[in-house]
Amino acid sequence: MTHDAQPYPTDDELAAVAAELVAMAAEDNAAAPRANSDDFADQLAWRRLTARHADRLTEILDVHGWPTADRFGADAARAAWLIAQHADRQLDVQRRALSLLERAVADGLASPRDLAFLQDRTCVNDGREQLYGTQIAGVRNGTPTPWPCQSPESMDRRRAEVGIPPFDDYVAQFS
Repeated sequence: MTHDAQPYPTDDELAAVAAELVAMAAEDNAAAPRANSDDFADQLAWRRLTARHADRLTEILDVHGWPTADRFGADAARAAWLIAQHADRQLDVQRRALSLLERAVADGLASPRDLAFLQDRTCVNDGREQLYGTQIAGVRNGTPTPWPCQSPESMDRRRAEVGIPPFDDYVAQFS
């Protein structure tokens, strides 16, 4: 098996994990507005939710490796990525997910676009410059501004290589 997966899970086991991942992503999406709430209780609820999801993702990674679409379905694969993406306070989980996702992408089993977003998120959380400009630091003079990025002059070329629109088009959706 590839991507650190244990051998021979049953179809029912894979389906149960897939359903769980999709449910966690739905819960994440519903709670996401709490992340930047003015209410500290909302922020704390968001942090607890993402920590609980990251802990469960770690258990899934231990048993199954990276949840690829060919084994778990596209929705579950995307859900695993979202959970890893939002594990901001558990950098060890993000790093591990990034490593497994890199191998899945190299094997043609996962999205280079998802990898780019997780790579940028992990870099920012690790205090390093991002590569693709996917992580927005804030809004200055009405314009979304990315966290520092390596070689910003070639950022749009790198974005195109992984299927992400040019930065100006990307940030226009936030305006």
